[in-house]
Amino acid sequence: VPIIYLGPSNEEKEVQAEVGMNLLDVAHENNIELEGACGGELACATCHLIFPQEIYDTLPEKVEEEDDMLDLAFELTETCVLFLLLW
Repeated sequence: VPIIYLGPSNEEKEVQAEVGMNLLDVAHENNIELEGACGGELACATCHLIFPQEIYDTLPEKVEEEDDMLDLAFELTETCVLFLLLW
């Protein structure tokens, strides 16, 4: 499936991903620089994303551990999710 990453200067990079892969791994495999300090172990919030409400509403419900980690995130909003949990 196609995934489009938006960089800090709003540049787009489209990559292909297999269904079931988490988006942090997809980014790293495509040389997109994103931090995931815990290596995908749900032990930090460095991989959090902020989504527009209309996209956030289509995502799976967050698990309690994700909300706990998001409490540590910089610039937290109601539509934040951890990147590593999205597939």
